[in-house]
Amino acid sequence: MLRIINVVGARPNFMKIAPVIDEMRRRPARIQSLLVHTGQHYDESMSDSFFEDLQIPRPDINLEIGSGSHSEQTARIMIAFERVLLEHPADWVVVVGDVNSTMAATIVAAKMNVRITHVEAGLRSRDRTMPEEINRVVTDSLADLLLAPSRDAVENLLREGVALEKIRFVGNVMIDTLFRNLEQARGSRILERLKLQPGKFCAMTMHRPSNVDDKETLSGILDALETLGERLPIVFPVHPRTRDRLEQFGLGERVRRQVSLVLTEPLGYLDFLHLYSNSRLVLTDSGGIQEETTVLGIPCLTLRENTERPITVTEGTNKLVGNNPESILQTALAALDHFAYGDARPARVPELWDGHAAVRIVDALEQASPK
Repeated sequence: MLRIINVVGARPNFMKIAPVIDEMRRRPARIQSLLVHTGQHYDESMSDSFFEDLQIPRPDINLEIGSGSHSEQTARIMIAFERVLLEHPADWVVVVGDVNSTMAATIVAAKMNVRITHVEAGLRSRDRTMPEEINRVVTDSLADLLLAPSRDAVENLLREGVALEKIRFVGNVMIDTLFRNLEQARGSRILERLKLQPGKFCAMTMHRPSNVDDKETLSGILDALETLGERLPIVFPVHPRTRDRLEQFGLGERVRRQVSLVLTEPLGYLDFLHLYSNSRLVLTDSGGIQEETTVLGIPCLTLRENTERPITVTEGTNKLVGNNPESILQTALAALDHFAYGDARPARVPELWDGHAAVRIVDALEQASPK
């Protein structure tokens, strides 16, 4: 029997691991799995709702690491996760995504000679100023089995010298979670609560330091939102980091006075899925939303200069606009003028973004294990 430890640490990880754990449970005679939550993402209002919405059981182990600098957080995770591996011998450690927990668990497993599987391997922004890029590169350099979500991710790994036999193209597990929750999300009352009509609002998320940690940059983005809001309301579930910066820079009152900007607390997965899947346009600096809007055919503006998911630009509905107010506004208005609600579906959804990646992921784990 394979003993597998699945590691999650932040909000997006929950979405990626949910279908994988579900598939492992379908094979109880062959797989024994353990779920470890590092507690890197420590805001209870966000993580509690995820366990409920995605029907993931409480983690078997919660390391309760909490916040800190990147180095401090990574170090604490490594110390705590080493104890986990000593107490729970494993054949595989499965890590997902690109957060500090991903890299920290990978380093510990590599030093303890436990095989590592990286779900979502090979994504590259080629921007080393992003902490996530460092996490991705380090994780992929140490992993024994690299599970790529797209063909370009496979090509990235091969260019970096990863042996072909270590790579599997499995598709995008985020789309598994999207498809299996779409119907349930239709029961959300979020539109009624916010007095919104389908196709007559924008949805927005923003939390990256490059957008919120500089007052001038953040103020400029608010300028663009103010003008865009003259066309239709913008629903903005505010990340704790963003809320802190708005108050710190004295922008909180300005935002609250902006009638067209509808501020909410962070939403649970099903509420947020129902919200943005009914929106006319999405503005984000997140990674996963670029993928989900591509599959759903919703125009997406990514407030970054680069993306580790370029396939959403070449084959999907995503456009990179950076954080320049003029670029944001012009591209947003063009999208509103060009696409009617429901008409933006791309001609071709990326290969293997079909809702069955988790099956291929667990198959690959079993096939890569010694008989």
